Amino acid sequence: MTRRQKQALYSVVLSVGILCVDQLIKIAVKTGMYLHQSIHITDWFQIVFTENRGMAFGMELFDKFFLTSFRIIAVTFLIYYIARQISKGISWGCLVCLILIMAGAAGNIFDCVFYGMIFNNPPAPMIAEFVSWGTGYESLFHGRVVDMFYFPLVEWNWPSFVPLIGGEHFIFFSPIFNFADACISCGVLALFLFYNKKTFRNEK
Repeated sequence: MTRRQKQALYSVVLSVGILCVDQLIKIAVKTGMYLHQSIHITDWFQIVFTENRGMAFGMELFDKFFLTSFRIIAVTFLIYYIARQISKGISWGCLVCLILIMAGAAGNIFDCVFYGMIFNNPPAPMIAEFVSWGTGYESLFHGRVVDMFYFPLVEWNWPSFVPLIGGEHFIFFSPIFNFADACISCGVLALFLFYNKKTFRNEK
C-alpha cells in the first residue's frame, strides 16, 4: 500500500471514528438527561446538557439555515482540500489536524440537519426520545446542536472598585461545548502552533 493510499484510508477511519464518538456522546446525553440537567463530576468539570442553534461554544451569530448550509459547504471544501493535499504528499500531522476540523464540523452538521426530525423536545424533567421521521421538534436543517462539557476552571468576584464589572461574578472557562467543538479547536490550534504553508507543500 502506498503512502497516499494509507493516508486516504486513515482519513476515512479517523473521520468515521470521530463522528461515531461525537454522536454516541450526544445521543447518550440527549436521551439520558433532561435539558439543563447538570452532573457534577468535580468542581472544575461538569456534564451540563444544553442545546444551541448557533456556532461552536453556544454562539449565535447567523440565521440557522444559513449557518447549516455554510457548514455543509465548508466541510465539502475541506474534504476536497484534504484529498488534494494527500495527493501532494501532506505530512501526517497536518492531515490529522485537517481531519479533526473536518470531522468535528461534520458532527455538528449532523445535529443541525437531522436532530430536529428524529427527536422530540419535552419540557424538563422529561427526557427526549426518538420519534418517527419528520415528527420531531423542528424541520430539516433547523435542529439544535447538543453540548455537554463544562469546565468552570476558575471562579472569582471582581472587586467593587473595578469599572463596569465591579462585583460581577466571573468564570473561566464558561462556554459549554461538545466533542466535535473540541476536535475543531484542537485541530485549528495545532495548525497555528506547529505547521505553516511550507509544511503542507513539502513535508513528507
